Amino acid sequence: MKKLITLTLALAFVFSMNAQVATPQPSPFSKVEQKVGLTDVTIEYSRPGVKDRTIFGGLEPYGKMWRTGANKNTIITFSDPVVIGDYKIKPGSYSIFIELNESIWVVYFYNDTENWGVPKKWDESKVVAIAKVQVHEIPFTVETFTIDVNNIRNGSATLDFIWEKAYVSVPFEVPTDDKVLESINKTLAGEPSAEDYFAAAVYYLQENKDIKQAKEWMDKSMSMTEKPEFWQLRQQSLIYAKVGDKAGAIALAKKSLAGAKEAGNDQYVKFNEQSIKEWSSN
Repeated sequence: MKKLITLTLALAFVFSMNAQVATPQPSPFSKVEQKVGLTDVTIEYSRPGVKDRTIFGGLEPYGKMWRTGANKNTIITFSDPVVIGDYKIKPGSYSIFIELNESIWVVYFYNDTENWGVPKKWDESKVVAIAKVQVHEIPFTVETFTIDVNNIRNGSATLDFIWEKAYVSVPFEVPTDDKVLESINKTLAGEPSAEDYFAAAVYYLQENKDIKQAKEWMDKSMSMTEKPEFWQLRQQSLIYAKVGDKAGAIALAKKSLAGAKEAGNDQYVKFNEQSIKEWSSN
């Protein structure tokens, strides 16, 4: 009997040790990874829900500092130096805190990431950037707190915060141009390929740089390419048009159009037809 009781207790103990009830987290963790130009931006945060509550001016009162989410600090990491307003931030990880107001949010980037929420003792010397941004009211309720990186361009983007009926956006810049120019100069000084010349030319076109230099690189790339693809000819035609050679641009666009039709790419067919019409009328 004693052995039976001992065995029963042992089995009960094992069962209790193995039993793990899994339930959803009230504010689930999220991780956003986004490339902006050549810069990696990573955001780690927890996402609370509205849950039939008044959030701003209620659960999160105005005039107070907010942890920007739930649970542990919201942390943003930049792989390169970035510029926010008049502030240049070094590569690294930063906490984000927000002073909430009805029409303006003050977003703080703080170089201490080890707090659980807003620091008990705020240290102004740890503030690396401040952004004062307007609150926009959206015409519907967003249930789950959301941070995202949007409006992405080669050298900039916005850090967006959306929850309940509020939307705010913090613009920032990344050093894409410096890094690309360094790469172009280094690569073209060696033994560049046709792809290298092409990439350099297209970048100069997109960023409104020296278009004559872009044309020189593009012509070099095409001379090294046995059979240019329709999408390559499309970029070459845009450079010719921008440099002022409309006849050359039209001839290239017609080649690109023929290649796009053969490939069944309706989008490039439309692009080329529109450009040919535009350049022919000027």
